[in-house]
Amino acid sequence: MRFLLVEDNTSLANAILDRLRLDAHVVDHAPDIESAEAFFATTDYDLILLDIMLPDGDGRSFLKSHRERQDETPVIVLTARSEVSDRVGVLDLGADDYITKPFDFSELEARCRAVLRRRGGGSSNEKRFGNLRFDPMAGTLVVGDRSVTLRNKELRLLEVFLGAPGRIFSKGKLVDRLFSYEEDVSENAIEVYVGRLRKHLIGSGVEITTVRGMGYRISQT
Repeated sequence: MRFLLVEDNTSLANAILDRLRLDAHVVDHAPDIESAEAFFATTDYDLILLDIMLPDGDGRSFLKSHRERQDETPVIVLTARSEVSDRVGVLDLGADDYITKPFDFSELEARCRAVLRRRGGGSSNEKRFGNLRFDPMAGTLVVGDRSVTLRNKELRLLEVFLGAPGRIFSKGKLVDRLFSYEEDVSENAIEVYVGRLRKHLIGSGVEITTVRGMGYRISQT
């Protein structure tokens, strides 16, 4: 998953970044609304974590403008305000959830999972395709009766493919989904991760095929 964190408190932002990146999520950090808009103009995100009080404005205006443009990216608001009216206000503006500071990081992770699960239209994180069962949140893959251990990037690459079976992903798009702006990588890295993932999928009834000149796609054999 690729997240956008909009938070001006450096110590809190770094703690959130460290926690989410441990689960191999790609996270870009914007300390203000201007930076957030710049990130959002060039990249698709699975989830936005949005602070309210920012140096150059109110996070609620960012949320409101995106909902008015019919953008449906899930948003969890990070707020120090505990009044019911404040919480109701951000939900009415289009937030999918909120969490009150200070919060436990395990609760933040759980709320992220819940929001993404609801947006995916399911009650479970598990995805089934061919002869495999994959839970991107738990980081587990079962091929038939065999449990497979994936490295972080392999895990997120499979998550991208299974999010849209049959869709062709270019190397550039996969780089965008797997790496943050802070990471300097070439498209050749994608070939390495695709090669590793193909080996893990042997016997699954699923394959990643190369579409010459276009990229890769996952499909059932």
